[in-house]
Amino acid sequence: MTAFEYAPAPESAAVVDIASHYGLFIDGEFVEGAEGRSAKTLNPATEEVLAEVTDAGQEDVDRAVAAARRAYEQTWRALPGKERAKYLYRIARLVQERARELAVLESIDNGKPIRESRDTDLPLVAAWFFSYAGWADKLPYAGFGPDPRPLGVAGQVIPWNFPLLMLAWKIAPALACGNTVVLKPAETTPLTALAFAEICRQAELPPGVVNIVTGAGDTGAALVAHPGVDKVAFTGSTAVGREIAKTVAGTGKKLTLELGGKAANVVFEDAAIDQAVEGIVNGIFFNQGHVCCAGSRLLVQENVYADVLDRLKHRMGTLRVGDPLDKNTDIGAINSAAQLERIRQLSAVGESEGAQAWSPACELPEHGYWFPPTVFTGVSQAHRIAREEIFGPVLSVLTFRTPAEAVAKANNTPYGLSAGVWTEKGSRILWMSQQLRAGVVWANTFNKFDPASPFGGYQESGYGREGGRHGLEAYLAQ
Repeated sequence: MTAFEYAPAPESAAVVDIASHYGLFIDGEFVEGAEGRSAKTLNPATEEVLAEVTDAGQEDVDRAVAAARRAYEQTWRALPGKERAKYLYRIARLVQERARELAVLESIDNGKPIRESRDTDLPLVAAWFFSYAGWADKLPYAGFGPDPRPLGVAGQVIPWNFPLLMLAWKIAPALACGNTVVLKPAETTPLTALAFAEICRQAELPPGVVNIVTGAGDTGAALVAHPGVDKVAFTGSTAVGREIAKTVAGTGKKLTLELGGKAANVVFEDAAIDQAVEGIVNGIFFNQGHVCCAGSRLLVQENVYADVLDRLKHRMGTLRVGDPLDKNTDIGAINSAAQLERIRQLSAVGESEGAQAWSPACELPEHGYWFPPTVFTGVSQAHRIAREEIFGPVLSVLTFRTPAEAVAKANNTPYGLSAGVWTEKGSRILWMSQQLRAGVVWANTFNKFDPASPFGGYQESGYGREGGRHGLEAYLAQ
């Protein structure tokens, strides 16, 4: 049976209105940067320039932190929880009303398929604000004491893989607890954060409660080091996380880090193989593999290895790579030229170390940044592709014979963010979940997120938890 042929089903880009230039969002207004610097943001699927975005310097960060401090002292911290909740509910509803526009904008600026930004990212963004709106007037019952207090100004730096979702993970709990924020989005994906600034104005959020400064690493470093910031929250690479931890050490600032991962996805012989293959595909090829908790290390029990691999290759052959705005697309564009180069380099290292790469036949677009879904076999634990985070659509496959060997191989990593287990035995799921050293363990599924569930890692995957009741703790004084 051959794959179905799909006619193109493009989502219209006309629902978004991208300006040629964007300023900074400080104290409830869009303002120009003090130093007049700007950078381009590109559509990674076409390499087309979308807009010039202000590159904030130290003076701009000073202004943003001062605005957040004024709003904290004069307005937000004294507002009753039920009043803060009204703003969060209003933001959630506005996100829902503008969901189509935001999803298209996210896909254009990030390169992710529209079916993921539309069906996964945006519903979760709204859910996060709804969920934390519900917590805003219930903080005394959250288990952090009878009179929990906010910390003050939160400096938040988010990555490019889930721009709007990571914004929601950071801003929603901070505001619910009574903090004000200065947020820096990634330099390659600033547009939905700036659209969110418009939503803050639509919601009539008091000026200065949310401030957004755009720029690259220097801007983020200035924000993290700013003496007016009381709490730092960062999601991104382990290398940058280490630098932030050094900067914050000894300052008294509260810190949460959500960093890299190299998750093991473990398939036992008694698993429902077709279901497991879908989970493997979702675990590594969702969002082009640009997921810190991606199941990038597949561990398969030896006696079903050939069967799993055959079915996996067949399924990979049905994945469609191409235009992110086409509703039939499964795998979109790599976010940037730099990330594409890293994926290519590590894949080349994998082949040079003796692993065998396989990709289905697929025609990649002529322009933009693309990498085909790829699976490596013949991988040993010593290979770099089995140890380093590639952050792309590249899967490394290893085998095991016993549950104990599966645990040993799964835990043989400096990371500890997530893991997956595929088996029909409930007792084995519980046993594996207790043995695996990971912040999240999915059983017979993968990459599922819920605002009521905490998320975070061990070891080089960072510390602190986001989401759920646990996510409030990072924004409350103890």
